Amino acid sequence: MSQVTMTVNGKEMSGDAEGRTLLSQFLRETLGLTGTHVGCDTSQCGACVVHVDGVAVKSCTMLAMEAEGASVDTIEGQAAQDGTLNALQQAFQDHHGLQCGFCTPGMIMSAADLLKSNPNPTEAEVRHHLEGNICRCTGYHNIVKAIMAASGQDVSSIAAE
Repeated sequence: MSQVTMTVNGKEMSGDAEGRTLLSQFLRETLGLTGTHVGCDTSQCGACVVHVDGVAVKSCTMLAMEAEGASVDTIEGQAAQDGTLNALQQAFQDHHGLQCGFCTPGMIMSAADLLKSNPNPTEAEVRHHLEGNICRCTGYHNIVKAIMAASGQDVSSIAAE
C-alpha cells in the first residue's frame, strides 16, 4: 500500500492504494465520492469519466497512483457549494437528458470537456464527442439537446431521432 494524494474538486485528499487500484475505485471506495460510476471496467461505457489536470479520462483505465499530485474533478465538484446546479447539470434536468441516471455523471463530465474546448458545438460534434459514452435508456436525443442548450444554443429545431 502507498499513500496517494491528489486535489479533488479543489480539496487536497489522501488515501492508501495498492499499485493495482484504479482511480475510479480509489475515488469511490477510499475517498467516498460515489458519483463516479463504474459500468463496465473495460473503458467502453464512459460512466466513470472524470477530469485529471483538465483532461477528460475514463477513471477505470487509470491507476490511482498515476493521479498522485494531480488535480481531479468529479461530478461532485460540478455544482456550486450551496448545491446550485451548474448550467450543464441544469440543462440535463430541463431537457430530460437522463432517465435512470447511471450514465449521467460521465455524460456531464464528457460534455463539460467538449464545451471547454468547443463552446458552440454543432449537433454532429456533440454526437461525435459522446461516442465513448453509453446510455441504455434515453437514445441520446435529450442528452444532445441538453448539451447544446447549455452552450446557449436554440434547441427547438433538433429533431427527434
